[in-house]
Formats: sequence, C-alpha cells, structure tokens
Amino acid sequence: MDIISIIGNLAAVLTTASFLPQALKTIKTKDTGGLSLPMYVLFVLGVGLWLLYGMLNNQMPIIIGNLITLILAGTILWFMVKSAFFRK
Repeated sequence: MDIISIIGNLAAVLTTASFLPQALKTIKTKDTGGLSLPMYVLFVLGVGLWLLYGMLNNQMPIIIGNLITLILAGTILWFMVKSAFFRK
C-alpha cells in the first residue's frame, strides 16, 4: 500500500469514527435538542454525494468511509426529524 492510500484510508477511518460517539449518544438518549437540523440535512446530503462520487470513481476509501458515515449521520438525522416532526 502506498502513502497516498494510507492517507486516504486513515482520513476515512478518522472522519467516520468522529460520528460514532454522537450516534451512540443520540441512540441511547434519543435527545437531539442541541444539534442543528439544517446542518445534519446538508451534511447527510453531502456525504451521500461523496459516496456516489466514490462509487463512480471506484475509490474504496471514499466509498467505505462515506457509507459508514452516511449510516451514522443518517441515524442521528432520523432521530432529529422524528423528534421535530413526530412528537407525541
């Protein structure tokens, strides 16, 4: 593996892992009060486009990193939307 691949893989791991604590906290507490809904909508859309870009260019670090990030950030976004629009 060359240095460029190592950098790409490390970047994917670190940026993806950064969402894990927030996702776990949101799933556990179901509290999204301090999070910005517009930011998460834009972020999830951007990550989805990065995933598409990676797939179109067959770049595995981009595909894997953004797929996992999309799942984590999408989960947080789901709780935010559910909390904002489907309150009992």
